[in-house]
Amino acid sequence: MRIITRITRIITGLLFLFSGFVKGIDPLGTAFKLSDYFSAFNMAFLDDLSLPLSMILCLIEFVTGMMLLSGSFVRIASWVAALMMALFTPLTFILAIFNPVSDCGCFGDAIHMTNWQTFFKNIVLTMIVIVVFIHRHDRNVTIPRNKAVAFTGMSVIIFLLFMWYNLAYLPVIDFRPYRVGTSLTEAMSIPPDAPADKFDIRFIYEKDGVQKEFTLNDYPADDTTWKFIDQKSVLITRGYVPPLHDFRLVTGDGVDMTEVITGSREHLLLMVARKLESSDREGLLTGFELGLAFRQKGTDFYIVTATPPEKAGEIASGFNILFADETTLKTMIRSDPGFILLQNGTVMGKWSMRNLPDKSEFEGDMSALAIRGLVRKKNTLLIITSIVIVSFMVTLFAGSRISDNRSTT
Repeated sequence: MRIITRITRIITGLLFLFSGFVKGIDPLGTAFKLSDYFSAFNMAFLDDLSLPLSMILCLIEFVTGMMLLSGSFVRIASWVAALMMALFTPLTFILAIFNPVSDCGCFGDAIHMTNWQTFFKNIVLTMIVIVVFIHRHDRNVTIPRNKAVAFTGMSVIIFLLFMWYNLAYLPVIDFRPYRVGTSLTEAMSIPPDAPADKFDIRFIYEKDGVQKEFTLNDYPADDTTWKFIDQKSVLITRGYVPPLHDFRLVTGDGVDMTEVITGSREHLLLMVARKLESSDREGLLTGFELGLAFRQKGTDFYIVTATPPEKAGEIASGFNILFADETTLKTMIRSDPGFILLQNGTVMGKWSMRNLPDKSEFEGDMSALAIRGLVRKKNTLLIITSIVIVSFMVTLFAGSRISDNRSTT
């Protein structure tokens, strides 16, 4: 039984750790998902709390996972895990039935699951958590209080810094379809052999005041006694959907500029500002200054926003402005404003308003500039990954060592 207890505790800890970690990579994305939930359940008044609630949720999941793996405050962690499953399992059942939000966001953008998949996953996890909860008083899986306090405090501080970094300088891992290196043209295209949508087509005919449905194979094409009333199509299976199926950039007059932007062989910079009237003012001013420098250099610079054209023209007069759906802009880049460097329709570089290179750096080779940014991001990811792995190994070692010592006494 002790082995089963340890296995269930490790599985629960790993799942909570992973869930908190992948959401913590992109806490703003989790906040957007919470806003979707608030909107679906007529709780839009909570929108202003979406980001704080997102960070709290990520932190609770991550720290709960670390506590279960290390053996620090196992009783508290077991209660937290049980309460979360008691809350989210019924919630995911409601979501599965009514489907107000298509993806639960349980694992951020790293893993997408349908609402029914999420519900069944929660059912299995709930059963595992019940075992952990029942054996929460087992002293063989706990570490001394002073070590538990130090370890838990360290986990909280490290993860808060991790989330702050991702908020300030863009997620260290970009799971979305606009990541650096993505060809937007390819991501929007549908392969020739891709499966198409399949529909069940029914024809409704009437005879002697009675209506009946027919299929393509048995409808009364040659029987004039039947009168055609209507037809309906029901989607049976969804065909191939390209990663970018809603990317469209238009001018204020409605001219579609998507192919112009993705087909440009020269470098061009997009400043993505979801709502110009509410985007960070200092970031906008920095972007405007960079846009003027691009204009002097003869390089294309576009402002992309969801602000209505008449209002956008007042705020960003003199600049080339394109318009897109706000949800698309949120997916493109999390910073507001954020900056995306394109060439041949490929994403060469992405910067938040806080790590945007100085305008003088854009005067040189912009491909080299983008590569330097990518190298810095990879180095940062390597450092963060190393810290997480070391912390994880220490956690497992501490938990297993304490358990082994107590089992021999």
